[in-house]
Amino acid sequence: MSGTTSFTSIPIIDISGLHSADPADRERVATELGAAARDVGFFYISGSGIDEALFDRMLAATRDFFALPLEEKMRSYIGMSRCHRGYVPVGEEGVEQGTPDLKEAFDTALDLPADDPDYLAGNPMLGPNTWPDLPGFAEAVTAYYQAVMGVGQQLLWAFAVALGEDPEVFTRHATKTPSQLRLVHYPFNPDAEDHLGIGAHTDYECFTLLKPTAPGLEVLNGAGEWIDVPPVPGTFVINIGDMLELWTNGTFVATSHRVRKVKEERYSFPLFFNVDYDTEVKPLPQFAPRDDRPRPPLRAGEHLFAQTVQSFAYLRGRMERGELVLPEGSLTLGQFGQQALQQTPS
Repeated sequence: MSGTTSFTSIPIIDISGLHSADPADRERVATELGAAARDVGFFYISGSGIDEALFDRMLAATRDFFALPLEEKMRSYIGMSRCHRGYVPVGEEGVEQGTPDLKEAFDTALDLPADDPDYLAGNPMLGPNTWPDLPGFAEAVTAYYQAVMGVGQQLLWAFAVALGEDPEVFTRHATKTPSQLRLVHYPFNPDAEDHLGIGAHTDYECFTLLKPTAPGLEVLNGAGEWIDVPPVPGTFVINIGDMLELWTNGTFVATSHRVRKVKEERYSFPLFFNVDYDTEVKPLPQFAPRDDRPRPPLRAGEHLFAQTVQSFAYLRGRMERGELVLPEGSLTLGQFGQQALQQTPS
């Protein structure tokens, strides 16, 4: 198992070659992405081809929403949703037990119709979005979501190529995914040195495409040191998540990261790229013999749901009242990434 190295900076990879008609260009980019995923688990991408105006429109709509009075925002409260969509007030979420996150958010995902069969069957992560009564908000967010999902499909293909697998080994499972786009707002916080914005965690999906407006993100390297990941104009920050760690049996490591030192007002837009809800994820055959710690298979959507339940107060409340149960075989938080590796006896 490789783990990640004692890196001190984050590479920038130009992925414009993924749009090339020349297979050699596409494979060269895939090789660079694979090396970064193995050695760092966190990297920037440039050359995505996404129009910056899409981000600017979404940012403006997000600012308008979070500027609303709390009672207006609570009309879209996520606790009223059946598929985890809507407004997340300060204190609702905490990935470290007993440590509520000092942020507010608005959660969206693939916007399915109300008669979608998975939603009607009670799937907890698939269904219609919750939209506030704010002109242009849904349109701006949806346009950005669709554009970034397209880049995510390219990266998923590239990771398969980098691993020497069938190029479609992952993308064939990405047809109707519970991939979430979060609009996150960190209010001005003069006491930021003493508080985490988001506690240390890994992301539950395959990988994340992030665009922040200000510094604050830190990533844990193989030596147990926290490394700053400041915004770089014209790029997205990419980090490996739990599902790619499991598929590669730790060759790609889900990167433990956190947000702190957030004095200035900050917005952050992570898109958590996942595969289809019922996809069984387990080490690919080439990686299966490489670890003496057997990793049980997980279903991608069930893992996402189980981790989400443990992170959100309204879902923990439903579980305590017996209104929902965790899927069989669910893991507790913190089972992936550098923190898990460094806590495991060698």
